[in-house]
Amino acid sequence: MEKFLEACGKRIAGVISGWDRIRFRGTVRWLASERGLNTYMGTTGMLLKDFGKWAGSVTATVRAACEAQAKQLDIPMIYLRSAAVDKEAMARKIARDRGVEHGDICMFSVLEPCVSPLVAGNRTTKRLELRMTPRRCSWIYQYWNDPQVGFGHSRLQTWLPLTTTICLNGRHWLERQLDAARCAYVKSGNCFPFIANLPRAQQLLDAQLTTDWPTHLQGFLDHSCPAIRQVFGKQPLDYYWSADETEWASDIMFRNAADLESMIPFLLRYGMLSAQSPAVMRFLSGRPDDVCIRGRVPDEVISDLRKRHESIRLKHWVNRNSVKMYNKAGNLLRVETTINATRGYQVFRRANDDPQRPMSWQHMRKGVADLHRRAEVSQACNNRYADHMSNASATSTPLAETVRDVCKPVRSGTRRHRGLNLLREDDLKLLRFIARGEHTLNGFRNRDLRAWMDPASHSADAASAHRASGRATRRIQLLRAHGLVRKIPRSTRYQLTVTGARTAAAILAASAVDTQRLMELAA
Repeated sequence: MEKFLEACGKRIAGVISGWDRIRFRGTVRWLASERGLNTYMGTTGMLLKDFGKWAGSVTATVRAACEAQAKQLDIPMIYLRSAAVDKEAMARKIARDRGVEHGDICMFSVLEPCVSPLVAGNRTTKRLELRMTPRRCSWIYQYWNDPQVGFGHSRLQTWLPLTTTICLNGRHWLERQLDAARCAYVKSGNCFPFIANLPRAQQLLDAQLTTDWPTHLQGFLDHSCPAIRQVFGKQPLDYYWSADETEWASDIMFRNAADLESMIPFLLRYGMLSAQSPAVMRFLSGRPDDVCIRGRVPDEVISDLRKRHESIRLKHWVNRNSVKMYNKAGNLLRVETTINATRGYQVFRRANDDPQRPMSWQHMRKGVADLHRRAEVSQACNNRYADHMSNASATSTPLAETVRDVCKPVRSGTRRHRGLNLLREDDLKLLRFIARGEHTLNGFRNRDLRAWMDPASHSADAASAHRASGRATRRIQLLRAHGLVRKIPRSTRYQLTVTGARTAAAILAASAVDTQRLMELAA
């Protein structure tokens, strides 16, 4: 992030980073699998033929408890005929109509898909079996505007295994924290174009990371359905809480909306041209590009540019995780990382949380115990992406001024090096290479450049490969002489300089514009 802020200079008022939307899932583990349910039934002596009647009584108890709670809270319980209804918009309208600024708003009951146990006969074995099957059941939504965390909702499956979902928004939560701290701000949707005390706002966002999530989330569920803990009598119903989806946003606040508006076209164009598949993998994984390519190949890497009513959004996906950039509220540029699949990341902990085992790097879990590490990974992704986009932050400088020096011959010691010829395909290809996003942080090697400029050299004979390596060396010397790249100390890698990043970004953007467009811009 520092590179982007340095490139933009005084145009930036400040940055805050923290949770945007988080979708939590609560699961009763011994009810969520066929094995767990069979164990429970064996322990209680329940027969398969009695399972349907027992499951129906559990559903009746849960529904009755939710309806009773709605009456006690004096909020409407509304039965929706379609799951396609925008429930959030409907809840906000009800809140406005009823004048609810803080507290409970309403409950919805709607038929939606689920995975639930079913006892059915097996034609092969001629026996009854318990199966987890996709079905449709009633879900109970409760919307509230909590005094502490702001607007959100809970969603409870009324059929076994009684899975629940709770959705919170870190920016709504920050609004409540700023109110309590008496800090002035301007809020638009779920973002803040202005905050009087930015360091204090960041402290409040960081404080969200110390939340006791199991206690906090269980409190929301108990409030929605007070009888949920007693649905099995004396046997406690303990939920395992995980984060199904998290969005971590870095909001870069510009002092002037016009500065951001003039920069956005360059950022988007550069992002689409330079963020190729290895670069996107690098943004989201943090690993060197060669490690990403040698590792497990992702199912898909997608980049998408989309214009919305209020903004323009550029988004990159690797499987189910993504990083995106878009403008909001006039003066705000948001970089946001969304993580759905956590297994590709690691956390330093004890295996299986066994205190007898040493600390080591383990796969990141979805459980809330690893949520702090997920925040670190997301922030690192935002930083890498913003730093890469900093290459385009100065492309509003006239192209002739940007490339003037690199087009002239230069001397390095006693040796004279030619200037770059921007009409020469070989030089343009060289500049496209150094602008590639996967080389921004870890740099590139001779063999990387050789594979780009001479793709056939890797399968050629030894003499041809040696000549290709020599050509790559001379090209690197040319780039170094013009100050476009520098050698990373104690390594065989080379990294872009600030001059190199800006020059490559400008040429890359200009090379993608057709002649008619260039003439219009020059007019």
